[in-house]
Amino acid sequence: MDYEKALKRARGSLPESVFEKERFEIPKVKGHIEGNKTIITNFRQIASVLGRQVEHLQKFVLKELAAPGDLRPSGLVIGTKMAASRVNDKIKQYADEFVFCPECGKPDTKLIKEGEFLYLRCEACGAKKPVKSKI
Repeated sequence: MDYEKALKRARGSLPESVFEKERFEIPKVKGHIEGNKTIITNFRQIASVLGRQVEHLQKFVLKELAAPGDLRPSGLVIGTKMAASRVNDKIKQYADEFVFCPECGKPDTKLIKEGEFLYLRCEACGAKKPVKSKI
């Protein structure tokens, strides 16, 4: 098989998202402060855009903010008053650690568990990197 055919076949097996050039943007948090609590109403949407389980993102954000909280139908309820910029910073930190490929920088990754270890596997370039699973 010649090189051109092999290249076409390889490109054909890649997901379409690899060839998209649009910039990936993490939605900014939307919410309000209610008494002593902060309610993030679009938290589930953010987890969906990142392609991660909402519980995983919630655990990371609450631990990093050192704040209590829980997930409700209305959104993520943080048990203290919190600036939206701090929450956005933690979501960006989560994306850098658990979403973006360290090799090619694309967000086309999956978290896979092998044995006791959690890996970030890139669907675009094939890179695989261990990530800390102890959140």
